[in-house]
Amino acid sequence: MKPLVVLLHGLARGPGSMARLSAHLAAQGFDPWSHSYPSRRASLAEIAAELADAIAPWAAGRPISAVTHSMGGVVARHLHDPRIAWHGIVMLAPPNQGSLLARRLASNSLFRWFYGPAGRELADASSWPLPPAPFAVIAGTRARTWSNPTSWTAGRRFPRDVPNDGTVAVAETRLDGMTDFAEVDATHTWIMNHERVHGLVVRYLRDGRF
Repeated sequence: MKPLVVLLHGLARGPGSMARLSAHLAAQGFDPWSHSYPSRRASLAEIAAELADAIAPWAAGRPISAVTHSMGGVVARHLHDPRIAWHGIVMLAPPNQGSLLARRLASNSLFRWFYGPAGRELADASSWPLPPAPFAVIAGTRARTWSNPTSWTAGRRFPRDVPNDGTVAVAETRLDGMTDFAEVDATHTWIMNHERVHGLVVRYLRDGRF
């Protein structure tokens, strides 16, 4: 039986954003599984509960891991469910320490409307649980690129000396207890399509290390 790999997209994205990574994992002998979730309409706890119900039937009796993007990593931290025996998690550009941009935009009515409850929760990570399995983090370091509109708008709020991917600072991705960490020359929006990321993800899923 092929190892199941749950792919969790980020805020205001969908399963299609993980399609290229999904195809790569399938070619490497994994069984990738993607499921949309209401990232803009529900709280982190509500999202995690809905996803756990969707994942549980697929997880029975199988090795199961996750690869997450951005807020998907925060959602994975809330997926402590006895029906799911997680083997490992790879987080791509997760705001593990909370998001500076979310904090600075928290009072903006347009931000609050568009990104919803979970988006607002990204401002404060103090109550988030640790991931339910060994985990690794991959951070992006390309702060400016035309394909990541956030990097030219909200991303300009980062101080010049703070490494970031245009949306999340490298320091914000780190989390005590991670088993490995890597940086890649990628922007936040498309880090999941980076060739080196694909290699690192497969290596971690197989060996538990980059």
